[in-house]
Amino acid sequence: MGKQMEKEKKKKNKQKNGEKKQYILTILFTLIALAGMVTYNFITFYSNAVSDMIAIGESSLAQESEQLQGYLTKGMDVLQVTAITVEYMMQNGADADEIETFLKEEYERYKQDIDPNFKGIYGVFGGEYLDGNGWVPDEDYVPEERVWYLKAQVAGGEPTVVSPYLDAETNTIVMSVSQMLCDNESVLSFDIVLDQIQMITRNIRLNRMGYGFVVDGQGLVVAHTNLAERGRNYMLDEDMSALLSRVFEEQSTTFTTRIYGEKCTVFTDTVMDDWHVVMVVNNTRLFESVRSMIVRNAMICIFVFIIILFFCTLAFKRVHVHMQNAEESRRNVERINETTLRTLARAIDAKDRYTNGHSQRVAKYAAEIAKRMGKDEDYQDKIYHAGLLHDIGKIHIPDAIITKPARLTDEEFAIIKLHSVSGYYILRDIQENDMVVQGAKWHHERYDGNGYPNGLVGEDIPEVARIIGVADAYDAMTSNRSYRQVMPQEKVRAEIEKGKGTQFDAHIAEIMLQMMDEDTDYQMRHRTDLQWNILAIDDETDSLEQIELALKDEPDYKLYKETSGRIALERMGKISFDMVLLDVQMPDMDGFTVYRQMRQQMKLTAPVIFLTSDKSFKTIEQLNALDAEGYLVKPFMPQVLLEILHSVLQEKEGER
Repeated sequence: MGKQMEKEKKKKNKQKNGEKKQYILTILFTLIALAGMVTYNFITFYSNAVSDMIAIGESSLAQESEQLQGYLTKGMDVLQVTAITVEYMMQNGADADEIETFLKEEYERYKQDIDPNFKGIYGVFGGEYLDGNGWVPDEDYVPEERVWYLKAQVAGGEPTVVSPYLDAETNTIVMSVSQMLCDNESVLSFDIVLDQIQMITRNIRLNRMGYGFVVDGQGLVVAHTNLAERGRNYMLDEDMSALLSRVFEEQSTTFTTRIYGEKCTVFTDTVMDDWHVVMVVNNTRLFESVRSMIVRNAMICIFVFIIILFFCTLAFKRVHVHMQNAEESRRNVERINETTLRTLARAIDAKDRYTNGHSQRVAKYAAEIAKRMGKDEDYQDKIYHAGLLHDIGKIHIPDAIITKPARLTDEEFAIIKLHSVSGYYILRDIQENDMVVQGAKWHHERYDGNGYPNGLVGEDIPEVARIIGVADAYDAMTSNRSYRQVMPQEKVRAEIEKGKGTQFDAHIAEIMLQMMDEDTDYQMRHRTDLQWNILAIDDETDSLEQIELALKDEPDYKLYKETSGRIALERMGKISFDMVLLDVQMPDMDGFTVYRQMRQQMKLTAPVIFLTSDKSFKTIEQLNALDAEGYLVKPFMPQVLLEILHSVLQEKEGER
């Protein structure tokens, strides 16, 4: 009996252990199955959510791109219609006055009936320049040498878009549309202020996230969600340059990359063949809502698992006694699971002053040489950029050597030679324009092999370096240096002639000599005869004297002083000023009022620097909100004032 009881006890224990094991296995199987199902749903949900988010982003960008394409196409259509009329007039013997009258009428019609951003219609007709805006060019203005004319000639009768540029005075992005007419000589063109492009670009965002911009093929920001970015060249920014290399390479696509250390999703599209529309969204924000939903649903699932565990345990313990309760528990679990799945399904809610213009001049000369060599515009643009950056390695050269007011020692010259190598390593990651790297590294090689850094000989020197080498040497001789003034043109010519076949490629040097022969007035040189008119407005005579003292040894600046804002405004109607230094606190009319009247009534476009003794946050905030070049806190160091004047006015030098 005891053995039977013991046997039954063992059997009972075995059964109990078996039931316990079955219970554990059942629970584990249930949890694993539910975990697998939920994990699968999470992965599917996340994948679908991301795909839908990307699809929405691509669709949104495509709509904005279509608007941009339509707007630009409208400009070309308008030009074609106008061109047809002008060709008809020319074929019927219309004279220049009749065509000019028509252009003026078209100019007014563009503004009133078509688009106020269409302006500046002009062109060359029968060898004569006509302007619908009434603008009369300077005597030395040669329309046949302008980009709009040249590009129209290249396009061969088809309307073409000239690369946009940033107007330095109005801070407005402008582009030209031009077309060669039926006589294969006349060209019609008009300008488009790209304000509408900027308005369209403001909408390039994904559910109010990220930012968008439009760039041309050279990296110039035509429009940007952030207005302050407009006009920048992203090819000069390391992170943005890397981004644009992918944009240019992959054209219309969506990809993920790091920008300034943050992972971002980039949507791109192409308009007008050479413009690119880009939308950038930080991944943290892009998928923030999706991740938040997953976290919330994960917590719900954990809670569900706990409930399932509780009900399974309860059901297991009461399986024989409480079948109905167990069944109800099962139904409750099913309802919870169904609710969870519906929740997951609905959870998709996608949403040195030494240079002083040296690099610009070298770039201009190099581009002109390339043009005369028969190179296409793309090559000319690339070599222009190479010219701009050819001396970038000099940032590693000590200032004491760069600005030394005497000839360099052999040791110092050896240090100077390092700039070509430094420039190479600074620029070597720019893969979309290898001419920039070649120009920086080898522009000091000599044709006879006696140059540096590698002593390359003849045509082993890249062509871009041979061109920049001639342009660089020419500008070095025709520029002021710390130890000498501009060399006479005859001596410069003799040096170029002497260097043919030794220092320079003879063919390229000959082109440079042709350019010099055409430059009868010796305009191709560092101009030292420019003078800037500076107006200082301050009721404090000490402050005006401080400004005058800072400028006393600067012959390039002519200072005008006024102690009253009202009198200064009167003077502005008589004299054209290149910069205004404006005190904020004045008794008769404060600086803010004077500034508004200068801009609105006097239509002053010159840069304005505010002067203030008030360092309060409110005043600084007011100054920052204005479209001014900056401000100086009085008293200020003369060097600071001179640096501001030089930096700001140097940008305007190219306009003269």
